Amino acid sequence: MKTNIKKTINNMNLNKVRFWIQIFTFIIIVYGGYLSIDLGNKLPTFACVFNPDGTGGKCYLGMIQHDLKHPWKTFLGFAGITFFISFATFVLWVIILNKSWCGFICPLGTMQDWLTSLREKLKIKFSQYNWANREKIKSIKWILLILLLIIPVMISNSVLGLPKLPNGLSMPFCDICPSRMLVPAFTGDFHQFYIDFSNPTDLIMTSVGMILVGLFLIGSFVKKRFFCYFCPMAAFQYIFSKQSIFKLYKDGSKCTKCGDCYTACDMDILEIAEDVKSKNLVTQDCTLCLKCVAACPEEGCLEANFAGKTLFESTKEGFVLRMSMNKESNKDIKNDE
Repeated sequence: MKTNIKKTINNMNLNKVRFWIQIFTFIIIVYGGYLSIDLGNKLPTFACVFNPDGTGGKCYLGMIQHDLKHPWKTFLGFAGITFFISFATFVLWVIILNKSWCGFICPLGTMQDWLTSLREKLKIKFSQYNWANREKIKSIKWILLILLLIIPVMISNSVLGLPKLPNGLSMPFCDICPSRMLVPAFTGDFHQFYIDFSNPTDLIMTSVGMILVGLFLIGSFVKKRFFCYFCPMAAFQYIFSKQSIFKLYKDGSKCTKCGDCYTACDMDILEIAEDVKSKNLVTQDCTLCLKCVAACPEEGCLEANFAGKTLFESTKEGFVLRMSMNKESNKDIKNDE
């Protein structure tokens, strides 16, 4: 019985399974509030606070920015305890699911995958970063994370003798995050698409937000998972990734460096093909979508492991079956034309 279940999982059409998981989680995150679902406000994904009626939970980046804008002395009392509990809850979510929050749950990630599907149907070739440029942009997500943590602190506190910042910067990343506009739009709310001329700070932040949402849509259409390269949530998750019970393992002795895993990877992670020494291959850009596992033709070379148990691993049989599924799918597309 266990053998049959394992075989079924290893032979599954990952793209279809992942598609339906993304649909389900998108409904929970974006519309869950209408179903009285509340997963809390410490989620490691873009469950946007600007979608107050629909959201089935709230993004922790918004929560932590809100908390950090208070004076230092506030955290010496009960507020410090609640802050620690909130932070620990966020870390626990990451420990349980690691960066699969990106690959299976994040609504912005799902939107990017839909844009990729649209581009493929239109037969428009996608672009890729060369390796040198990819290395250069790695730091952007970390810079954004540091800024979104430091700027709120400077609202009520003087840091290094610098003057306090205006209150309009209390949630700087939320002001420019594409989810602020795009997630509510899926519930019919387009009120976040605006530029605020009331003061210079809001004018700048809302203008940058409008520019970034445009870049998100255009960039994600021409480049797979474009926004994920710059996402501060991905950086925040990665800090605790090594402690997660959900892993992506590789047996380097079985790797032939054929490159199929790298070809399948939406994030162009070369290490997945080249690194035959590391066992845990969850990098800062990895979304744990598991496409690499599905694309690997080598028996037991790559595996998704949860709490020491293999959930899904590469097999020759599964590889052959998925290849035949892809061929049939391509035939159907040609027939439709």
